[in-house]
Amino acid sequence: MKLHNVRVHSSEENLAREDQLAWKIAEVAADPVEVDQEVTEMVINRVIDNAAVAAASLTRRPVVSARSQALAHPIPVRQLEELTESVGHPQDGSTVFGEPASVRVSPEWAAWANGVAVRELDYHDTFLAAEYSHPGDNIPPVIAVAQHAARAYGLTGRDLVRGIATGYEIQIDLAKAISLHRHKIDHVAHLGPSAAAGIGTLLGLPPETIYQAIGQALHTTTATRQSRKGEISSWKAHAPAFAGKMAVEAIDRALRGETSPTPIYEGEDGVIAWLLDGPDASYDVPLPGRGEAKRAILDSYTKEHSAEYQAQAWIDLARKLHREHPEVADASRVESIVIHTSHHTHYVIGSGANDPQKYDPTASRETLDHSIPYIFTVALQDGGWHHVESYLPSRAARPDTVALWGKVTTTEDPEWTRRYHSTNPAEKAFGGRVVITMADGRVFEDEIAVADAHPLGVRPFARADYVSKFRTLAADVLDDDEIERFLGLAERLPELTAAELGGLTITARAGILASVPAPKGLF
Repeated sequence: MKLHNVRVHSSEENLAREDQLAWKIAEVAADPVEVDQEVTEMVINRVIDNAAVAAASLTRRPVVSARSQALAHPIPVRQLEELTESVGHPQDGSTVFGEPASVRVSPEWAAWANGVAVRELDYHDTFLAAEYSHPGDNIPPVIAVAQHAARAYGLTGRDLVRGIATGYEIQIDLAKAISLHRHKIDHVAHLGPSAAAGIGTLLGLPPETIYQAIGQALHTTTATRQSRKGEISSWKAHAPAFAGKMAVEAIDRALRGETSPTPIYEGEDGVIAWLLDGPDASYDVPLPGRGEAKRAILDSYTKEHSAEYQAQAWIDLARKLHREHPEVADASRVESIVIHTSHHTHYVIGSGANDPQKYDPTASRETLDHSIPYIFTVALQDGGWHHVESYLPSRAARPDTVALWGKVTTTEDPEWTRRYHSTNPAEKAFGGRVVITMADGRVFEDEIAVADAHPLGVRPFARADYVSKFRTLAADVLDDDEIERFLGLAERLPELTAAELGGLTITARAGILASVPAPKGLF
């Protein structure tokens, strides 16, 4: 990896294009280096993971809404002489999760609808460093463009794997170096550029075109973190999808010869100067050198539980305590529960956020998803976590839960903050220590560093776990043969032909989508 120093430059300095971060990212995206087998296998895992969580969200209101918007932008089926065996007509346009593969829409709208479906349950992969990210958000826009452009560009599954690997690489490298949340900028500001870069790799575009698309994508995806503060709304699921949609549109404009604000990162009125660390900022951004494989996806980790990533380890610890000390789930016997954890966990999803909504039994699902006091309480009482039942209003309102919930607080522990920010994978941690004081004076203490499913956890996720997650979440909404069809296609992803790329979608069981009326809008 090469470190690229990035700082603000005055207009008089006239920073050369080749010295700008957006250009360096574009060069990485345009580098034709092959993807190695380990990365390829992980890309397959994450394509399966995304489809799993999308299946579970098909009838949820934000997903229904986004899907209905996408379906209002159809691309007619192009009739061909031959039909492919399993996909239908090879054609322009992109598929929408839940709909038959023959239903095609404009790719930016497919990226939108599928991005919301993937993000809605907060249940796919994560990478946490200087910034937080869900790099699996790159997959919907890259697949949407792959399907739409497959015939025109002669794309194969191998091209798609390369595009996804680039999306992960750029988003994770940016997240390692540049903090957005410190300045209350939402993490999707790293997603617009990474998705544009991934699409650039997919299509084999030159650095000049990718560079312009990256600048446009960043310029249109900077937004505040209010989407993840206080009473969290359904926009939390839409924000990454919007970034993916903007990336697709940015590529389209760049292909037409349109340019972007420049230097987008380093300019004196650019993103760093006014939205991030200011005129005196300096970042060292790691990027692969020419000919160096893109392996950042291996640094990311998926979720066993449908909750914010910092909650994963705490759910695992809570279910362990539930087994070993069942009395700690009884509010009448507990005096207090104090979670000693990292700065981020305490101040963003813990009591340090000072958000009363995090203790409100009538709060939205999105808010409860970002409340460690609530999540730890329910997991402690139930001995596990369910992506639907654990968030039900009736579950949150249980009197014994509300009583115990109010006794849970978090506090920052400098050592856990240090480990959270460690660059040593063996030391990096997302958990902490819990101290449960009982009314009779007894004290139970335990700690956890990483989630059980983490690569260094007690049960690291492997292919069988991704497949099992897909089967479990898809069981109620997809027919058995559709489950097997998708898995069979996904597991030979690098070998797919242009026509077969259209099969990288999931079609709901008859009547499932019709059971939830689509809301009306402008389109």
